[in-house]
Amino acid sequence: MNTPRSSSTPPLRSSVEQLRGDPVSVAPVAFSITDPLPTGTVLLEASAGTGKTWTIGALVTRYVVEGVARLEQMLVVTFGRAASQELRERVRAQLVEAERVLSDHPADRASVPRSELVDLLLSYDDEQRRVAHRRVVDALVGFDAATIATTHQFCSMVLDSLGVAGDSDSRARLVEDLDDLVREVVDDLYLRAFALDEGGPAFTYDTALAIARRVVDDPQAHLEPEAEDRSSTAGRRVSFANAVRTEMDRRKRRLGVLSYDDLLSQLADALATPESPAAERMRRRWQIVLVDEFQDTDPVQWQVLDRAFSGHATMVLIGDPKQAIYAFRGGDVTTYLTAAATAATQQTLSVNWRSDAALLSAMQELLLGAALGDERIVVRDVEAHHIESRLVGAGNPFRVRVVRRQDVSRRPGLLAVGQVRPRIARDLAHDVRRLLDSGATFDGRPVRPRDIAVISYRHADLADAQAALLEVGVPGVIAGGGSVFATPAGGDWLTLLEALEQPHRSTRVRSAALTCFFGHTAADLDARGDDLTDEVAETLRTWLELFGTR
Repeated sequence: MNTPRSSSTPPLRSSVEQLRGDPVSVAPVAFSITDPLPTGTVLLEASAGTGKTWTIGALVTRYVVEGVARLEQMLVVTFGRAASQELRERVRAQLVEAERVLSDHPADRASVPRSELVDLLLSYDDEQRRVAHRRVVDALVGFDAATIATTHQFCSMVLDSLGVAGDSDSRARLVEDLDDLVREVVDDLYLRAFALDEGGPAFTYDTALAIARRVVDDPQAHLEPEAEDRSSTAGRRVSFANAVRTEMDRRKRRLGVLSYDDLLSQLADALATPESPAAERMRRRWQIVLVDEFQDTDPVQWQVLDRAFSGHATMVLIGDPKQAIYAFRGGDVTTYLTAAATAATQQTLSVNWRSDAALLSAMQELLLGAALGDERIVVRDVEAHHIESRLVGAGNPFRVRVVRRQDVSRRPGLLAVGQVRPRIARDLAHDVRRLLDSGATFDGRPVRPRDIAVISYRHADLADAQAALLEVGVPGVIAGGGSVFATPAGGDWLTLLEALEQPHRSTRVRSAALTCFFGHTAADLDARGDDLTDEVAETLRTWLELFGTR
């Protein structure tokens, strides 16, 4: 058990470690919702399944019921729009539960599931309960005033409220995708740079486009090698990247458009002076700041939060530092560690509420103590809430599958990834089929296909897995970032809309007849000819009239 220590007291190190100056990872103190409420800057380390969202809702509830701050004085920030909506619903649900626990009706109190927070509220005396109940009711009545938003949403809100003090163009239009403008800039700059170059282009157009996208997507990145001679290929790439940034800024101002990164940079600039109008306004409005998924915060986002609130408001940073290694999500190990150094208190959520003990212990056996991305980001031990396994009859909960080289190819040397992937998909499909046929149960009921999730980084691998599963009779659906227009259903809708647009054109009508909306086959069209075409065309005209009026 770790004993809490003062933030001014350095952790103990061995003499060798002190001489080397190596970073030492000290396990944070376990956090409990019944502890005194956080103040200052607190870093709350929370591994997957340890209840980050519940903890945020519980903290908001305690701040409200104890009168530390009103709901409109709290800022809750998370990573994406879907996450902010989910968090908003969860926070409100926590407040509704608190209202029932604090009400005068015993039946309401009995209907709320027990938790540490509920037990704490039930311990209030009558006067405390009456005052706390009024505060929660007020919070629910004014819940629309709660600021639960993405970083970009709250930055936009602040800049809009500053007016001329924020140095932003109120007429500027926020756009999510700048790729068309990036292509336009690359076309012009690439032509200008190499059209008259007798030696030919120093790099291809595709390389130029890739460079441009990288520097636009990561505007705070420092370009290296900065001092490289411009006559070299590396020097020309850096020069081209700088030219892209300059030209993008010029054209965005001319067109009156802003990207999300521009919002962040503008607010960071507005907060550069400690007592700036932006900082004073943000501190007056928000006294408590809760940042969910903090490991996904980039350097400029942290700069905004740090300049506005460090030393002036209670700031609770909740996240999983192990996920800060995921650069594709915007995570930044350096940013996380920089923020961690400013925190007066570091704590951890130590109970996993999602996984069974058998699976958790096996994962801990493999990963416990591993440093991910930095010696200070370590996989720590967590307890399991579910001591008994809910999945019974499925075998070992954690297994490693091995692809042997001789089973794939008899040629010596390393295997290519492309050779291995089909075998992995087939092995996965047969493993899932065995599980479904094994009679395994989850929480007492048979395991069904919808209970199984396959997770992969590449969409193409998911498609291979889906096809392999279908071959063994297991249906599956892909939930990912692919375009709905690329699906068979999307193609059918496009065909139908084209036929509705021009129902007099027989080619479009016949194409629509082959979609899922009509279900005819090519053999049907061949057998019934114009009669079937006319029948489908008449249906299309009826639908078109219906769409126009309804």
